[in-house]
Amino acid sequence: GIYLFRIKDLLAALPMVSNQNKKGEYYLTDLIAILSRDNKKVGKYRTVRTDEIVGVNDRYELARAAEALRLQKIKSLADKGVTVLDPFATWIDLDVKIGRDTTIYPSVIIEGNSVIGTHCTLYPHVHISHSKIGKGVKILSSTVIENSIIRDEAQIGPFTHLRPKNIIKKGAKIGNFVEMKNTVFGQYSKAGHLSYLGDSEVKDSVNIGAGTITCNYDGIKKSKTHIESGVFIGSGVELVAPVRIGKKAYIGAGSTITKDVSPESLAVSRSRQVEKKGWARRKGKK
Repeated sequence: GIYLFRIKDLLAALPMVSNQNKKGEYYLTDLIAILSRDNKKVGKYRTVRTDEIVGVNDRYELARAAEALRLQKIKSLADKGVTVLDPFATWIDLDVKIGRDTTIYPSVIIEGNSVIGTHCTLYPHVHISHSKIGKGVKILSSTVIENSIIRDEAQIGPFTHLRPKNIIKKGAKIGNFVEMKNTVFGQYSKAGHLSYLGDSEVKDSVNIGAGTITCNYDGIKKSKTHIESGVFIGSGVELVAPVRIGKKAYIGAGSTITKDVSPESLAVSRSRQVEKKGWARRKGKK
């Protein structure tokens, strides 16, 4: 149990605690009788809920205590207008703040000092830690967000991994199997699928094609990639940092870009297609 003592009375009574019992142990509970004999005031406090004060002596009891706190947290959020579809399959830390009319599906984990805005939807298997999410954000299934900022009306996922230090601006869309780290991603920009953006600054209304990779590490140091507003990047592009893509430029699919690209230019860096007619037929005769 929990005991509250006046320090002066406690120090005076402790020397009177004896180990004259079957186990030869000193019991703190003996202080109640000792202080009562000395005409000290002894009282009790009755809790309203049975789970408000519990003993924690092993890992299982620790888990049960954590569960009680978690369910209290979810109830307080529900009372403020947050919809948690399955309280028993949702983990929300005590310091988390969530705005009204946000809906949380089962198997969501929100940790640390995360803040979720109003009118958001978090779909199953989303894991958010130490992040700030704006208003009207959709986070689709199986997305991991770490120490990042998501502005209003953005859409993230499914299967997106936002590693630390990202800022995703208003209305941006980040889709399937996209990984970002230390990247600022502009308003209404899109990275739909299968891309890696690391140590990058992407301005507004940029299209990142499938399979785009920022090559930000040369084995010694990290370098930055800058992509200006209105840029269109085709599929399967490698951007070798440090590099800057100018405003409204186009990058052809399959290109490896190692030099800066001027605004409103088309950059293509790939071998020309070669077709050898009848090659397969001749190969089969060998």
